Amino acid sequence: MSVGNGYNPIGYHVGTVWPHDNSIIALGLTRYGYRDESARIASGILQAARYFKHRLPEAFAGYARQRTQFPVEYPTACSPQAWATGAPLLFIRTLLGLEPRGDRLTVDASLPPEMEWLEIRGLRGRWGVVDAAGRRPTVSPRDDEASTTPKS
Repeated sequence: MSVGNGYNPIGYHVGTVWPHDNSIIALGLTRYGYRDESARIASGILQAARYFKHRLPEAFAGYARQRTQFPVEYPTACSPQAWATGAPLLFIRTLLGLEPRGDRLTVDASLPPEMEWLEIRGLRGRWGVVDAAGRRPTVSPRDDEASTTPKS
């Protein structure tokens, strides 16, 4: 057993990135009001999926983006992997702020800066069939001035 700081970017449980776990973390952060942080996690994993032909692996190496510029495969990770395949669905739910409330589905989107629009059509549930969409808010120069101008 090695002694050290414990972090290893290719250590299975001490440095790898697990899409499944991150989707649950993102949902939890949203529920506690950390929506920007949640959107950042979702965006990062969804961006990483491009490098895996949109088939997220069980885990990938936890190197910083500045070091590798792309996600590094974990040599023995299953891909696709059942848990990981569900992660994008939970990320979409989290980004759109979808919450079933009785016979209704509420939508309260919070999208990351690089995602302008996200939409699901024909979503079925106890609420019937609905379309759910979210748009990233844009700040006009006037809105920005108004929000930073002190009130007298």
